[in-house]
Amino acid sequence: VQLQACGGGLVQAGDSLRLSCAASGRTFSNYVMGWFRQAPGKEREFVAAVSRYGSNTYYADSVKGRFTISRDNAKNTVYLQMNSLKPEDTAVYYCAADRGGSVLRTSGFVYEYWGQGTQVTVSS
Repeated sequence: VQLQACGGGLVQAGDSLRLSCAASGRTFSNYVMGWFRQAPGKEREFVAAVSRYGSNTYYADSVKGRFTISRDNAKNTVYLQMNSLKPEDTAVYYCAADRGGSVLRTSGFVYEYWGQGTQVTVSS
C-alpha cells in the first residue's frame, strides 16, 4: 500500500492542525493505521493508532487528550487531529500501516508501510 501524508505546517503553541494520510494500492480496511513522529536528534516515537474499522484507538501519553486519530475507509484516509499544540510536538509526522490484525501496536518495526512524512513545527 502507498501512503501519502499531508497537512503539516508552522503554527503557534495552542493552535490546531489536522494531518491526513491517503492510502492506495491495497484494501485500506485490512490495516491498522498509526501515526509516528520523529524530532531532530531523537528516535521515532509512537503517537496514535486506530483499528481497522475505527472502533478502537490508542495514544501515547504525551498526546492523550489533545490528539485524535480517526479514519474514513470509504476515502482510504486516516487523520490526526492535533489540538493544543506544544513546541515539543515539533517533529516530522509519519503515517504507517500494519496488517497485524486487531491489536494496536506501538512499535514502528511491525508497521509494513510508511508515508513520506510531513513537518509540523510549533513555535512558542
